[in-house]
Amino acid sequence: MYFVSNPVLQRELLVNLRTMRSFMLFAIYQILILLIIYLAWPSNQQVDMIASTAASNRLVDLFFMAQYVLIALMTPSFASGAISGEKERKSYEMLLASPLRPTAIVIGKLVASLTHLAILLITSIPIIVVCLPRGGISFYEVLGAYVVLITSVLLFGMISVFCSSLFTRTASSLVVSYMAILPIALGILLMWNGLSENGYLRLIFAVLLPCGALGLGVPLFWMTTRKMIHPPDIGSEGQQVIDLEQENEKAVGMVIDRTKFPDRFFVPPERKDLMSETANPVLEKEMHHEIFGQGMLMLRLTIQIGMLLVIPIMAAFLYFMSEHVGWYISYVLLYNMLISPVFLAGSITSERERQTLDLLLTTLITPWQILWGKFVAGFRVGGYLTLLVLWPLALSVVLLPFFHVNFLSILAYLGIIGVANITCSLVALFASTHMEKTSGSLLLTYMLVLVLFCVPPAVEFFVTVFYQDSVNPIGIDTWRSISPFSTVFSVPLDYDGLVSSSSYLQEKQSWISVGYFFLFHGVFNAVLYLALYRRFVQRWRVSQSH
Repeated sequence: MYFVSNPVLQRELLVNLRTMRSFMLFAIYQILILLIIYLAWPSNQQVDMIASTAASNRLVDLFFMAQYVLIALMTPSFASGAISGEKERKSYEMLLASPLRPTAIVIGKLVASLTHLAILLITSIPIIVVCLPRGGISFYEVLGAYVVLITSVLLFGMISVFCSSLFTRTASSLVVSYMAILPIALGILLMWNGLSENGYLRLIFAVLLPCGALGLGVPLFWMTTRKMIHPPDIGSEGQQVIDLEQENEKAVGMVIDRTKFPDRFFVPPERKDLMSETANPVLEKEMHHEIFGQGMLMLRLTIQIGMLLVIPIMAAFLYFMSEHVGWYISYVLLYNMLISPVFLAGSITSERERQTLDLLLTTLITPWQILWGKFVAGFRVGGYLTLLVLWPLALSVVLLPFFHVNFLSILAYLGIIGVANITCSLVALFASTHMEKTSGSLLLTYMLVLVLFCVPPAVEFFVTVFYQDSVNPIGIDTWRSISPFSTVFSVPLDYDGLVSSSSYLQEKQSWISVGYFFLFHGVFNAVLYLALYRRFVQRWRVSQSH
């Protein structure tokens, strides 16, 4: 019943595996992995056993890390819409009324959503087997790596399905899934990399990890099935009824009150008077209703997870290892990269989904007011949430003398975070204008932001590890400045009067790299907004002509 004759599993497999997206995903994944192996494969003609062993170790570690990062990013995209997608398609009520047991439904959704990733892992085995004859790594270590990969896929999938049962929108489920999964994935990667010198300890870790995953996955599975046994109130057209007051009464932990300080800054109270004639109606509507119309559970969870993680990171990189403050800024950037797009990725697509976009375009509201109102509302909430995890830096500037002498560098850090927030928000608005559904818009936004923010440092790491003896490619220092993560570590710091750079010229080059970052993103954001505005004006003129 759970696997052989599970109609939910059969339907999901038939629908998902026959799409063109699946074949394209398999092809792109294999080409990417093959390209990494090809570029990292040693090119020397003579066989040096010691060098060959070290190269094989680096090659297999890179292969594992690349696969692990990909599955950590891809699993929520497949599983976070398992149940929330039924709510968006207005078929959740029919699913609950079917004779299927909740356990069969959850298992069917989980297995179907992870089938793509299982196929990807299986098809990658022949590629890694090619590395075994070079020596330096045993078959059992490769087997342990795949046990870690499979265990992580199942755990991440269960976390995503559980988040999907909490929300009515896939976008909210996707963001909370990433917030919960990425810290776990980072911890597992650091542990595996830390045991690189001892294959025996890696095997022990590969055995213990499934036990820990089982201890976390089973309670999540039980809570997911319980939510289906006792479903929430379903209103007209299968939409879940959300009462904000009742949600706050049942909330565990932090409660958001729209009438009190400081919550009213980013969750303004409902308007009880008429708008002024100069007010932007789109901005007023977005801030007072649209962003928070689906409840505040996603906001509370993201804030609480972010604040929970910021405490140990703050203690480590601000107070005990202040010279590594760049890692704390990187955490803030990662938090902003996950949170900011969600408030703008559905700004236009939600109008399409409600079939109100044409009505909005035929009003007297200008395209400038529509785009500016949508952007300011989403950017304001994303920026405020980022400030919630940035306050320890302000406290450190006041308390620690190290930050007094590096005040200019702190301003550079704040500027990098602000520019990154603007870029994430504009990319999300751009994707929302071009996509049909909010979930697709959010995935496209994350993909574009990952290319901008993460590909440059990944390429730099790859070149440093595998091409360290060759000439550095021309322009790599300039190209890496596109990423805020790379730029953060380019900001020079002063230790007791000694600048971290070894010479004045290196310090000057570091500030030039920071300048390249601001220049590139300033031009990029201006071009992106102009292209967005032009497309919206064309659509607006067509609507006005009819």
